[in-house]
Amino acid sequence: MNKIIAIVGMCGSGKSIASEYYEKLGFKKVYFGGVTMEKVKEAGLEVNEFNERMIRENLRKEYGMGAYAIILLPRIEEYVKESNVILDGLYSWDELKILKDKFKDNLVVLSIVVNKKDRYNRLLEREIRPLTNIEAEKRDIAEIENLAKGGPIVFADYYILNNGNLEEYNKALEEVTKEIMK
Repeated sequence: MNKIIAIVGMCGSGKSIASEYYEKLGFKKVYFGGVTMEKVKEAGLEVNEFNERMIRENLRKEYGMGAYAIILLPRIEEYVKESNVILDGLYSWDELKILKDKFKDNLVVLSIVVNKKDRYNRLLEREIRPLTNIEAEKRDIAEIENLAKGGPIVFADYYILNNGNLEEYNKALEEVTKEIMK
């Protein structure tokens, strides 16, 4: 069976860069945040941190803490039949439990960890959906307290410390991928 790699980490850790890396290797991508963006647009709301948080939390009220895994499970099942799959942005402990129960050892969790100050600086400077330090901190707290985001990060199978430059990060991705795909 093909592998499923779930990338986890706090906002600004480098999950999108890792997803792009895996897509270039031929992995099919399932972007958990895409569900949020679709729902924000469906509701006719402006794409901003407040509305995104509201949608994330409302989906979890409706479906439970495993909401995104439940919503995306059919897509993941379809993709894994054809190729390796990268999951960008798995958040909650319940999502992880649902996917681990379904895919067992074919699901590997890769946690991207970055010093908070470095993450906040990256978020401030990023082109797509930049966040001020205050917004970033509020998002971190909301994700930890309301979305149970910490569990998958600390329970990961592999870790990359992404405090350096892009070249160092790509090298770390290459090394961990060799280990995962053994």
